[in-house]
Amino acid sequence: MWKLKLSKGDDDPSVRSINNHIGRQFWEFDPCAGTPEERFEIEFMQKEFSKNKLHVKHSSDLLMRFQFASENKVEMKKSQVQETKDDDEVVVKASLKKALRFYSTLQGEDGSWPADYGGPLFLLPGLIIGLHVMGAKDAVLSVEHQREIRRYLYNHQNVDGGWGLHIEGHNTMFCTALNYVALRLLGEKMDGGE
Repeated sequence: MWKLKLSKGDDDPSVRSINNHIGRQFWEFDPCAGTPEERFEIEFMQKEFSKNKLHVKHSSDLLMRFQFASENKVEMKKSQVQETKDDDEVVVKASLKKALRFYSTLQGEDGSWPADYGGPLFLLPGLIIGLHVMGAKDAVLSVEHQREIRRYLYNHQNVDGGWGLHIEGHNTMFCTALNYVALRLLGEKMDGGE
């Protein structure tokens, strides 16, 4: 199961930062993490996203939200306030409290609100190609990371097989070529079925 980790400054001695890694986010994979029910739910979310990828382009940080909801136990109770025209102030206060409870479930332990930087489809292939050229792809990216990168790229492939500059963009030759090369470097075959 994947888990979003927020840097504590002592994560990796080979990574240096002048701000003690504040704001650094990374994903770790542990095949034994979580309950069987949690793993089933995550697998279900992944399949549903893949199935609906042409209608809902952005992941909405579903995996992160799932993790934080289980870690940041905040009771999300139904509002007791009946909406009336006479007491707008009470309704506004109740709505603000509900919003604060909701956003506190998405807050990281370091006080930040981590988020997916999904959108541009020309950055990730550059990383894959660069790591391949340096001979460091397999040392830097685990098998699980490579599998998730392939899933990400396929989830953002347009219906006619190409990729745009961003996840909602029309095909461009530039991004289609970059993403195709990245997939091949990640082990996909020329006629692998996707």
